Amino acid sequence: MAKKTTATKAPEAVQHIGLVQNDSWLEPYEDAIRGRHDHAVWKINQLTKNGKKTLSDFASGHLYFGLHKQARGWVFREWAPNATDIYLIGDFNNWKEDEHYRCRRLEGTGNWELKLREKDLQHGQLYKMKVKWQGGEGERIPAWTRRVVQDEETKIFSAQVWNPAVPYVWKKAGFRPKKNPLLIYECHVGMSQDAEKVGTYNEFRENVLPRVAHDGYNCIQVMAIQEHPYYGSFGYHVSSFFAPSSRFGTPEELKALIDDAHRLGISVIMDIVHSHAVKNEVEGLGNLAGDPNQFFYPGERHEHPAWDSLCFDYGKDDVLHFLLSNCKYWLEEYHFDGFRFDGVTSMLYYSHGLGEAFGGYGDYFNGHEDDNAICYLTLANQLIHQVNPDAITIAEEVSGMPGLAAKFDDGGFGFDYRMAMNIPDYWIKTIKEQSDENWKPSSIFWEVKNRRPDEKTISYCESHDQALVGDKTIIFRLIDADMYWHFAKKDVNGVAERGIALHKMIRLVTCAAINGGYLNFMGNEFGHPEWIDFPREGNGWSHKYARRQWNLVDNKELCYHWLGDFDREMLRVVKSERNFQNKPVVEIWHNDGDQVLAFMRGDLLFVFNFSPTRSFTDYGFLVPTGSYDVVLNTDAKQFGGFGFADDSVTHFTNFDPLYVKDRKEWLKLYIPARSAVVLRKN
Repeated sequence: MAKKTTATKAPEAVQHIGLVQNDSWLEPYEDAIRGRHDHAVWKINQLTKNGKKTLSDFASGHLYFGLHKQARGWVFREWAPNATDIYLIGDFNNWKEDEHYRCRRLEGTGNWELKLREKDLQHGQLYKMKVKWQGGEGERIPAWTRRVVQDEETKIFSAQVWNPAVPYVWKKAGFRPKKNPLLIYECHVGMSQDAEKVGTYNEFRENVLPRVAHDGYNCIQVMAIQEHPYYGSFGYHVSSFFAPSSRFGTPEELKALIDDAHRLGISVIMDIVHSHAVKNEVEGLGNLAGDPNQFFYPGERHEHPAWDSLCFDYGKDDVLHFLLSNCKYWLEEYHFDGFRFDGVTSMLYYSHGLGEAFGGYGDYFNGHEDDNAICYLTLANQLIHQVNPDAITIAEEVSGMPGLAAKFDDGGFGFDYRMAMNIPDYWIKTIKEQSDENWKPSSIFWEVKNRRPDEKTISYCESHDQALVGDKTIIFRLIDADMYWHFAKKDVNGVAERGIALHKMIRLVTCAAINGGYLNFMGNEFGHPEWIDFPREGNGWSHKYARRQWNLVDNKELCYHWLGDFDREMLRVVKSERNFQNKPVVEIWHNDGDQVLAFMRGDLLFVFNFSPTRSFTDYGFLVPTGSYDVVLNTDAKQFGGFGFADDSVTHFTNFDPLYVKDRKEWLKLYIPARSAVVLRKN
């Protein structure tokens, strides 16, 4: 009788979380990734009472706290658990304590409330809180205030009652951002004008928005919106998180700017600062009610060692309430289309990323990460996309933390994009350290397309960071002082010619390889000269370098317009290929000896010759069979080039029996030294 056998059951395959499925090198850290995800899920369940309400419901603190006009009178509320007494003082009561303006503490909470008659407050009046606590007292601007102004003579900041008789009526409803691809114009309202002064929302709307639309950008990323006491901080030392900076104008004027942008098809994202806060006590949150740790971490984690600022305690539900409500507020009240989160690296690590190399995956999962901050960022992305599914979120993060722009369900943080911060660093290093003869196309190609496959990025050559005093823009690194003497068309020298050529090529190869979006800082598209230096004591409080000289690009006798015209045509070509950012980047050829690079995206063929001295005749590439027409050439005379090639000629591929099965043939081109050409397959 044959012996009976039983089949052994094969072990079930391990079901990895999506982030690990997409990158097997993360498998040793899967428990940490799952732990972060589960932490966020747990916190969401806690804040939403296990789904009885939504995260958006939770993030509505701005509708409760602060000063609000009601059907009959006013109501003011503030979270100040350490306070023993709070009065509203202002020009309505001669800035004196008055029982009529005394807040009451709501029983069993850290919240204070004051109800007033309609006649007790008037639009435009100034006010503060007079806060008392055990052992001290002080004047404070409320944390949730929506309007802060500075006295021009005394320089003192105060909150302002804001209730215009005619509320702003939105003209453009139902706007949806264009993301195919996302083309971002990073800008600063205050320094956006030619005049040596602080520009306004209205001036930006009237003078700059039409330029942005004409140049082909479909998104503006606006800096320095949240109120900040020191103009020179570039908006990164925030004091009042719910107040748009009054130095640029009124809330209604900001709304009109955003409304007009939407009318022009331009989305508006805000450079939001939730990574830290200014240390000021009277203007900011530094010591709102006698407890310096009300909003911020205690002990050694209280202050940021490099930024002279305070670090939020993301482990407190009340702080999460404040910050998440802040995100929702800007989306709903001002119709912003999303956010670029500043300083994400600083939030992620106890060390703020300072002095760390981040040389391998283990450096992202070794216990020095702030799980509270990671949870907050994940919740912020969930909230933002719950409020507006079309919203745009971007992480400014330098360490390379995996999963930032991966889906939440895959174990990611949920950002839509991350900044490709390696690219500007690479260009700076290359220009500074490599002679033109040593620029390697293989290295260039690697850098501009080096990203995680499951995370979209915003590629850029330079942002505002590279334009600040102490650094140099790409154009200034290339040309330097010769820009002052040799940037008139009648007096261009070899240094300027080199700079003009490389400026175009650097931008084209960076933009051509995007997998999400492209960013340019205001004015850099036309090679704005010099640096950014805000008014300060060291420069005599001058606005000379805190502005944009549009007159330079408008002057057809100068070289700047060549660069601006090229930038506009570059974006037009990129947008002409449907879903360009999703088309694979297919390498056709690179040769470091020749310094030649070629790749395709859809029907567009990009060819670069980085050699400073060698032009090539009949340089051959194997490409899909067909005919090709030139749609952009950096060497065209209209862009300040020499016009060596005849771009009106249609180029036909040449038959080769060896590649019939591949449906490829040889395309032979003349490619002059230090030039790039884009062709479209017919």
